[in-house]
Amino acid sequence: MRGPDDDRTEPPATADERTLLIGWLDFHRATLARKCAGLSEEQLRRCPVPPSTLTLIGLVRHLTEIERLYIRHGFAGESISALQYVTDEEPEGDFDLLDDVPGSLAAWQEHVEAARKHVAASPDLDARGARSPETLRWVLTKVTQEYARHNGHADLLRQVLDGATGE
Repeated sequence: MRGPDDDRTEPPATADERTLLIGWLDFHRATLARKCAGLSEEQLRRCPVPPSTLTLIGLVRHLTEIERLYIRHGFAGESISALQYVTDEEPEGDFDLLDDVPGSLAAWQEHVEAARKHVAASPDLDARGARSPETLRWVLTKVTQEYARHNGHADLLRQVLDGATGE
């Protein structure tokens, strides 16, 4: 059950498909932000469930890469370079290189905002990607699936870090 301090918004039960897809994606984005809120940089970097190397900031970086690859690059066709923590030498750098927490959070917000603009500018859910064959419907579903999956991980990480629980 969601508490009174939970300001996330679920899409209306009777909304059209586009509103539902965008609404659930935004809900899951807000869920990740909520899982990271109030923690120190050290806590966001901590791997609290050994032997896993999963961290909250690693999840943020991974989902930044998902926003970049599926929406900005694949769907919208933006020609943007790889993020600094994902390189040929460090292909798992989103999970492994945990040095710049504020920069990582800012990059995530930047990619989310750019992705929102591209989605809003698309004429309909059947629009195809500029660099990929998938429709906007598929891309929104895929990105939401990534957030939902990793928010489950974030929930467990947060609980181990400070005992906070909740959707």
